[in-house]
Amino acid sequence: MESRSRHFKANAAASLANPVLQANLKTAKGKFVDKRAIAIKEIDDFEGSREAARNIRNRVLENLDLWLEKFEENATARGATVMWAKDGDEICRHVAEIGKRHGVQKAAKSKSMLSEEANLNMALTAAGIRPIETDLGEYILQINNNEAPSHIIAPVVHKSLDEVADLFHQVHKTPRKTEIPALTREAREVLREHFLTADMGISGGNFLIAETGSVALVTNEGNGRMVTTLPRVHVVITGIEKVVPTLEDLSLLMRLLPRSATGQSISNYVSVLTGVKTPAERDGPEHLYFILVDNGRADVVGTEFQDMLRCIRCGACMNHCPVYQTIGGHAYGWVYPGPMGSVLTPLYTGLENAIDLPQAATLCNQCGVVCPVMIPLPELLRKLREKQVEKHLRPWFERIALKIWAGVAASPPLYALGTWLGVRYLKWLAGGRDRIPVLGVAPGWTLGRDFPAPEGKTFREQYAERQGKR
Repeated sequence: MESRSRHFKANAAASLANPVLQANLKTAKGKFVDKRAIAIKEIDDFEGSREAARNIRNRVLENLDLWLEKFEENATARGATVMWAKDGDEICRHVAEIGKRHGVQKAAKSKSMLSEEANLNMALTAAGIRPIETDLGEYILQINNNEAPSHIIAPVVHKSLDEVADLFHQVHKTPRKTEIPALTREAREVLREHFLTADMGISGGNFLIAETGSVALVTNEGNGRMVTTLPRVHVVITGIEKVVPTLEDLSLLMRLLPRSATGQSISNYVSVLTGVKTPAERDGPEHLYFILVDNGRADVVGTEFQDMLRCIRCGACMNHCPVYQTIGGHAYGWVYPGPMGSVLTPLYTGLENAIDLPQAATLCNQCGVVCPVMIPLPELLRKLREKQVEKHLRPWFERIALKIWAGVAASPPLYALGTWLGVRYLKWLAGGRDRIPVLGVAPGWTLGRDFPAPEGKTFREQYAERQGKR
């Protein structure tokens, strides 16, 4: 999937030309936005809560190694095994070895973006273990030829009800249903057998709590609890940045996460899982493994991009992003779409492998305003753009144009002359119309839209006239 990030422009063009996708995105647009706006009003001091959440995440990142050691100590004391993975390949090796050790033939999976980073399903299949996605959205994608998710919270937001109805009819060999309750019931009936027969459960982790060695899972479907309590082996795969110090810190973050993600005061299921099943308990895993993953995260700690590691994966940035709302998630080419993906993908996979993603934003700052942990996403995107120019990753003509622009902008006489000439050139191109269909010096700009023609004189000309009248 990394290579697809190199082709953002082509992916975006294909998304814009897909009428079915455009109709689906239009239907979904704004739903999470409106719900979030209502939900955050329930918090008396929302901005104060955001600042407190930012401070919690910063506190961890400033001493990440110490908090991870504390988590490992407390998780181990409660019967868990803590393992470490440098990259996706090591994740796959760990899980395959765990499966072999316990004779696993089937693994039921709750939603895990880290497993997407590692292409874990492919590795499990190669190891003779059948992976079953149990999150409804992820399950739909899996039976649709292992399609990639397009959103971290709502992975099938790009699909319509009719598309899902057709898919279930085709795969399950059942009568076609078009009512959501009937489709979800059908999915439950299919998945129930897998929950009861899976040897291993695999989940992500929204947060790791250092003081108790616990993992917190936040879901809206009961599959998360089925995956983590019924199989005899539970494997948690999560990033090293997900640790928080205390349960009290978790409670604050939980006031923000569901409201920012889906506009809910609280998710349907919030599970705090600690240790293995004791003899007195009726459910829970006999074996619990934590796989704590680097995969590029450690390289970000201590850099100018460290703020990005505060991310709690709520998806609010993409829900509010005009670019994401227009092209969907697949155009970004990797696991994380939207503004967060435009920062994370270059950081994790290499700036040269995601050359267009830092430009895949208008820098309108809607993402930064809604981020519950106050990540300055536009600022990070701007820094990535600077890095690209410094490393000569942008086209030569673009770098030259930026140098010319910098020289002109620093010289008031040249700037005045440039704006005067520019306005007259654009008026000439417009030919009396209010729109320019083809922008002569930059025709690529008008391939999918018209350029507004100047309405009047330059700011300097208007200012001079007003000063003259005074």
